[in-house]
Amino acid sequence: MGSPAAPVVRIRELARHAGQDARLRGWVYNLRDKGRILFLLVRDGSAIAQGVIARGEVPDAAFEAARQLTQESSVELSGSVRADARAPGGAELIVKDMVVHQVAAPYPISPKEHGVAFLMQHRHLWLRSRKQAALLRVRHEVIQAWRNYLDAQGFYCVDSPIFTPNACEGTSTLFETDYFGEKAYLTQSGQLYAEAAAMALGKVYCFGPTFRAEKSKTRRHLTEFWMLEPEMAFAGLEENLALAEGLLRHTLRQVLEKRRDELADLERDPAVLEKWDQPFPRLRYDEAARQLAQWQKEGRYESQFRDGDDLGAPDETMLGRHFGLPVAVTHWPAAIKAFYMKRDPEDPTKVLGMDIVAPGAGEIVGGSVREDDLALLEQRIRDERLPEEAFQWYLDLRRYGSVPHAGFGIGLERTLSWITGVEHVRECIPFPRTLERIYP
Repeated sequence: MGSPAAPVVRIRELARHAGQDARLRGWVYNLRDKGRILFLLVRDGSAIAQGVIARGEVPDAAFEAARQLTQESSVELSGSVRADARAPGGAELIVKDMVVHQVAAPYPISPKEHGVAFLMQHRHLWLRSRKQAALLRVRHEVIQAWRNYLDAQGFYCVDSPIFTPNACEGTSTLFETDYFGEKAYLTQSGQLYAEAAAMALGKVYCFGPTFRAEKSKTRRHLTEFWMLEPEMAFAGLEENLALAEGLLRHTLRQVLEKRRDELADLERDPAVLEKWDQPFPRLRYDEAARQLAQWQKEGRYESQFRDGDDLGAPDETMLGRHFGLPVAVTHWPAAIKAFYMKRDPEDPTKVLGMDIVAPGAGEIVGGSVREDDLALLEQRIRDERLPEEAFQWYLDLRRYGSVPHAGFGIGLERTLSWITGVEHVRECIPFPRTLERIYP
């Protein structure tokens, strides 16, 4: 079909081939029939382009076949690339020939409005829509940005296991499974294993799926989500904060540089992201608690929060709204934080922990300095009635060359929700798993 030398071009790169012959492979997004001329919108996963098919400029059989195309029919077009500022992506294909791979059956997702339940039931097809595909491409860019930043900082990627013998974030949210006659759990976090790897390589990160059996239906919760977890030997709270802020600001810059078209598809104003690329405000938990109490007293928002509580969604929302930037909250009450967090030597009722709360998305980063004292860590495991035998390997890290170290976890889906302005994290993962959904 067409010139045998014509290269197959991804639509995102079509404008670079203006004045040349090219081939496009993809699926029909829309078709407008003007009688002697057809305007065919085709998507290939990278973007959407227009193919112009004129009667007499293509074989008659190809023209008639084009008129029968339905949404999501799969095709291969060949022709010449013409620059046109009015066309999607700045170029269109003047079609000379076409091959139809399949004429699709009537597509269940039409341009009319569909309810969320229907779209989630057809998630495997909904991914093809303009906004959902744009979300997936931004998700890819965020992952690339994370890896680029940490790799440039001298970190090594070390994978952590999904089956674990013990809890990391509390026993109430574990998914239990049988592991050849023994109890095992789906991982809540790769952190403990990242700590072990950091003692071998100095600076590491793990990135993979994590699971929380939390019976929550909020827009910010998934039972399966992806988390990046850097861990650093010889590091304290300041180094931890600097790494997290640097990572987030680098991510904003990379998305702005490479995914402007996707932000436009998502109707996200780039100026919002540009504003966030500045030093993040920092405040201690006690300061945040006093401020939240004052706002409650003034009637500015409603919440059940009391000093000493963890922050809930309304509290995080209020902080994000007030500062208009991601805000780092540090020095949390020890009573509400995990056993492995190091106490503040100036106030043992607090831990050297940090959360970063982002406008519209809530907590996206949670981390701390880790307890490096063997005796203290053993006592905490006993105090929380955790199975000591399951943590012996973890305690070995304090027996053999213990050092100050710190790290954090950052949730991919919440980060994507924050950057894109998409309200519900279920759209920020290809196939969401929630309290009520395990299909498709």
